[in-house]
Amino acid sequence: MTSAVVFAYHNVGVRCLKVLLAQGVDVKLVVTHEDNPNENIWFSSVAQVCRDYDIPFITPDNPNIPEIEQRIAGIQPDFLFSFYYRNMLKAPLLEAPTRGAFNMHGSLLPKYRGRVPINWAVIHGETEAGATLHVMNVKPDNGPLVDQQAVPILPDDTAQEVFDKVLVAAEICLNRSLPTLIDGTATLTQQDLSQGGYFGGRKAEDGRIDWSQSAAQIHNLVRAVTRPYPGAFTDIAGTRLTLWRTLNVPTAPKLPASKGPVLWAADGRLWLRAADGGVLKVLEANWNGEALDAASFAAHFGAHPLALAG
Repeated sequence: MTSAVVFAYHNVGVRCLKVLLAQGVDVKLVVTHEDNPNENIWFSSVAQVCRDYDIPFITPDNPNIPEIEQRIAGIQPDFLFSFYYRNMLKAPLLEAPTRGAFNMHGSLLPKYRGRVPINWAVIHGETEAGATLHVMNVKPDNGPLVDQQAVPILPDDTAQEVFDKVLVAAEICLNRSLPTLIDGTATLTQQDLSQGGYFGGRKAEDGRIDWSQSAAQIHNLVRAVTRPYPGAFTDIAGTRLTLWRTLNVPTAPKLPASKGPVLWAADGRLWLRAADGGVLKVLEANWNGEALDAASFAAHFGAHPLALAG
């Protein structure tokens, strides 16, 4: 029976672990994370899957320590898999499996190597995302490709909606390619690293809106960092405006005569004009943590538009 050690977290970790089990892989050990109490845990639990299936698991802060390296080397697994595990794995772990180490990445490599690739793809207005199974080495996300599965990004898809598609793409990709890894017929393709680049992680502060950007760029930011993420925001006179949902539209009623980015209410809706003159229909927003709609906007600001940049 083919054996594996699996490093996994998040929904992709859950679904890919279940693919291994469905195809009869003997999962000797799972390494996962303790949930961070300060994080919005909106995703499924790899640890719970391990409990359900009686799979031994551990949750070290750092897996790259001699004790864990020796434990995994002693298991002598055929494969090591990493499915949305958040820590980098160093050479001793990657060299432990006899038939290779493989990672599932949430982009169409070589594009969007590194952290939070789906959020970055939405921010950049990409029309396609996907999942890639690739060989792991000590440099992240640059090993040869085993398989890929693409999915579309629609113009108003949020990052979570794209993630849900990529989750299915990852399951399809692994389910399709795993038999070829097991029987030794998988074809590996070197990446052309010039066709993509690395991206770092994102913080809540990275959702701050740059009002010099176009309506399309602001819309992309809004949908990339909306729930379950902290949201796109701006601070005006000490009060925070958060945009949760927008639509890019060709025009709006009662366009203000004033120049520059503005927010206003008309015909029972909120509207936003960006620096390039493009218009967004604001479907959901908060002002100082409370819901902001056309009626509450009028209560706060009367009939006057709110200037969004100095």
